[in-house]
Amino acid sequence: MSVRVRFAPSPTGKVHIGNIRTAIFNWLFARHTGGEFLLRVEDTDIERSTREAIDAMFECMEWLGLDHDGEIIYQTSRTSEHIAAAQQLLAEDQAYYGEPDENGKSALLFRIPWDTDNIPAVRTVGTVELELHPESPLNVSAAGVEFAQPSRKGKAMPAAATLAGFKALKAFDADNKCVFELDGNLDAIRAGEKFTVEGAVKISFTRREVFFTDMIKGELAKPFDSMKDLVIVRGNGTPVFHLANVCDDVFQHISHIVRGDDHVENTYRHILIFNALGYDVPQYAHMPMIVNSEGKPFSKRDGDAFVGDFREKGYLPQALFNYLSLLGWSPGDDREKMTRDEMVEAFMLERVKSSAAQFDYTKLQNMNGMYIAEMSTDDFVQWATCYATAAGIDPNAPLFRTVAELMQSRTRNAESLVDWKYFFSDELLYNDKPIKKQLKNQDIRDGLTAYKNALANLNGYTPELVEKSIRTVESAAGLDEGKLNQPLRLAASGTNSGADLYLTMALIGKEKMSARIDALCRYFDENLSSGN
Repeated sequence: MSVRVRFAPSPTGKVHIGNIRTAIFNWLFARHTGGEFLLRVEDTDIERSTREAIDAMFECMEWLGLDHDGEIIYQTSRTSEHIAAAQQLLAEDQAYYGEPDENGKSALLFRIPWDTDNIPAVRTVGTVELELHPESPLNVSAAGVEFAQPSRKGKAMPAAATLAGFKALKAFDADNKCVFELDGNLDAIRAGEKFTVEGAVKISFTRREVFFTDMIKGELAKPFDSMKDLVIVRGNGTPVFHLANVCDDVFQHISHIVRGDDHVENTYRHILIFNALGYDVPQYAHMPMIVNSEGKPFSKRDGDAFVGDFREKGYLPQALFNYLSLLGWSPGDDREKMTRDEMVEAFMLERVKSSAAQFDYTKLQNMNGMYIAEMSTDDFVQWATCYATAAGIDPNAPLFRTVAELMQSRTRNAESLVDWKYFFSDELLYNDKPIKKQLKNQDIRDGLTAYKNALANLNGYTPELVEKSIRTVESAAGLDEGKLNQPLRLAASGTNSGADLYLTMALIGKEKMSARIDALCRYFDENLSSGN
């Protein structure tokens, strides 16, 4: 069977990384199998599906290189086909109109099927008994069965489910006498009669369930007695997602439905709708949800959650694609950084994990850094130029390109450019802890003063001269080799980490280094010495 998968977003806002990961998995599966990756815009939520949101979704897909096959299908363009399917179900008694609302309009509901002998996805589990709350009536109608069960404290807990969930239903009173039997009243109930049974304390029925084998999660099942008949056409005449989704999957000849596991509950119902309309059921694969460190669904509260957020912060499309591909999937070995072709070759749905995938910013930043490190100098400078102003750096500054070349291997995203500011400004943000540790040592303090004095006699300030001058001062001051490196880095940048020290100091220049040594010592005296 030719593989045909689809990405079917509802464009009602910004594109969440969970949605775009669904697109990536579908794309990889299609390209791995030589199948087709189709795009369907499920825009039936007219009020929230804006042109702006649709265009933003297209832009995200283009930015990530998610090319689709065939024409784009807009769900609203197929409303007449959805309504025709609903009328077919109504004519075959597989749908019915519910109670009218305050405006006198009735929604059309899909009837969970009573006769399931010819539905391969439905099986009998066995006889089940449930205790009922004796003060709550048992109501039985074509719309379903309503009852209440007792809580641990004896309170009534209402429950309701489709009529099909209670095959061979019998109700018993406190004397274990059968006070209601569904089989003898089924025709009357189907004809519209309703039954209310008082005093029942127990029911028994034959449990049936709908089941399917998920390509990721294995076999999944749901009992009919935990399901309700579902609305497929609203009272205003517009089709609901469940019906439109199934109809469009049929129309597009979808062979595999790969989506988030928040849709598992929908799948049970959709399988029954496929059968009711007379169509084969596609294969399903439900991907694990993306969660935060607490195991809860990842959202904006946890940080960046939309594709646009990552783009604005300087994440490269190939890095985000690579990271999201590995969020819940493994190539079967220890590889993490992979080319797109390598991912296509290795991708198999059977290797998608069934457990939730935890989002890890550090891993994404490190991966983005690896891709940034591979950029050509020209491309990196162009990339950095786009984000420099927001980081408080003038991209037209004379040293910008030189600093960019030096800092490229240390850059993880656009926020990293903030760490370049000490090359362009003398207003440093000091890291107190390492400064206090270094400058409380008088020998280090004296060494810094000696180095500052030596700067005036240097002819030039190349990285080689910088290193030589530091070693000379250390030797004269009786300091071990390298003892001044960290204090000088603190003077140069205000922090204890950064790029090559000698290159950094050479770029800053000896005049500025002299002033920064003074500024560091003054900062220590005024803020961190023992008397403050």
